[in-house]
Amino acid sequence: MDAEITTLLQECDTLRAHLSAMRPLPAEALKKIEDALAIEYTYESNRIEGNTLTLQETELVVNEGVTIAGKSMREHLEAINHAEAIDYIKDFAHNGMEISERTIKEIHALVLHGINRENAGRYRSVPVLISGSRHIPPQPYLINKLMEDFMIRYREMEGEKVHPVLIATYLHDELVRIHPFIDGNGRTSRLLMNLYLLRNGYVIVNLKGTDEAKLAYYTALEVSHIEKHPEAFQKLVAEAEIASMHRYLSILGGMD
Repeated sequence: MDAEITTLLQECDTLRAHLSAMRPLPAEALKKIEDALAIEYTYESNRIEGNTLTLQETELVVNEGVTIAGKSMREHLEAINHAEAIDYIKDFAHNGMEISERTIKEIHALVLHGINRENAGRYRSVPVLISGSRHIPPQPYLINKLMEDFMIRYREMEGEKVHPVLIATYLHDELVRIHPFIDGNGRTSRLLMNLYLLRNGYVIVNLKGTDEAKLAYYTALEVSHIEKHPEAFQKLVAEAEIASMHRYLSILGGMD
């Protein structure tokens, strides 16, 4: 394994151990912190996909039911749906259920709820192209087999005791590569990645939606899909997990 990735994973584990030592955390304070972080995650994840709601607008839409003038119904639904999908992955992680294709379809159904009723939670039946990418997603008739193989490989990685952050990265990377849905693949992939991280005692990775961060994110995925080198994406996710852990611990007063 790349020495830099090994070092990053060791830091992830040190921070995870630090967080574990602080548990159980005060429930009421923890809920307020996690709710605020969930709004930030919803804002950034949607911003990656072109949603123009600001962080404050996202909070008002999700928590206050406010309608923002000049913003589309889709943008409102994307915020509400993503917040509900975060609740879903938190509950799922807490209950320790096995991740399956059904899990992925349920996350996707939440992401596209009320936006695309026909395709929410269903694999695509048409070919697609990803704007700005050289990667051509597989033809629709291949998707069922690819998704089966995807789940088999995921379980093999667990059996091989691959580091949880690398498994989470693989879940995101491979789901985006297969691109099984007509829309909502990015959000679903990031939610699946974070579901796995939560299940294993880590915190949600909040990949940013700034122009610079988005370019780095898409470039790393492109290198993985076209050149078959996932290391850049693994580093990006591990660094983002470390940043999220530091922020989480600093809010809790668990960092100097």
